[in-house]
Amino acid sequence: MKDKRVLYVSSEVIPYLPETEISSMSFEAPRIVNNNGGQIRIFMPRYGNINERRHQLHEVIRLSGMNLMINDLDMPLIIKVASIPKERMQVYFIDNDEYFKRKATYTDEDGNFFEDNDERAIFFAKGVIETVKKLNWSPDIIHVHGWLASFLPLYLQKYYENEPLFENSKIVTSVYNQGFDGTLQDNVMDKIRFDGIAEEHIERLKEPNYVNMMKIAVDNSDAIIVGSEEIPEELTAYLNDVKKPVLKYHKIDEIESAYIDFYQSQVLG
Repeated sequence: MKDKRVLYVSSEVIPYLPETEISSMSFEAPRIVNNNGGQIRIFMPRYGNINERRHQLHEVIRLSGMNLMINDLDMPLIIKVASIPKERMQVYFIDNDEYFKRKATYTDEDGNFFEDNDERAIFFAKGVIETVKKLNWSPDIIHVHGWLASFLPLYLQKYYENEPLFENSKIVTSVYNQGFDGTLQDNVMDKIRFDGIAEEHIERLKEPNYVNMMKIAVDNSDAIIVGSEEIPEELTAYLNDVKKPVLKYHKIDEIESAYIDFYQSQVLG
């Protein structure tokens, strides 16, 4: 992986959020690439329950100041950054007071799913891409983890399809068992269509549940990694039929050789 550029986009990363399969893999995979001579960038949302003082987050003024259009609303984009101790890895945080200031990740204190999680996912996807454009950093691989990041492959392929910075980038999506119950807002298709993405690319979102979100991510990716020992049966069946490379599940202590080999032989070819 020497000198290869890998962009990691995740809904969760340790040590900033509690340990889960997603947050653990989103730390371990870039650490492996970093230790094997690759160049990495990590992006995640700046949820309000992340302790900025403890983790020494600070705003990157030169990257902040952009505004993103989300369903005809002009939403300011704030970029913060922190370094993971002892790992020489920086994490970029996508922030916006309206979407991410609340002291929680996906649900309120009563366990109710935030009604604007669809807009938060759209904002995160567009915010990552716009920030990477501003960095002028062209990744060889873009590896996506977690459902809140799962609109990123769609936006890269359909909204930013003519962006030369990503012309040769390969998209990898990890599929996990860590999803959500119920659905996003019923009008999420309208919000994505506002960005000029045709309905034929998002028809699955007529029922915007976790499985359908991940199917859209799979459809717009070049390769897939199974990140959980068990995933929903419907997704397992779907992955059995896709005509693209799929890496089966590996435990976290087995992923170094498996991921490096998959990146090099199946993704980059």
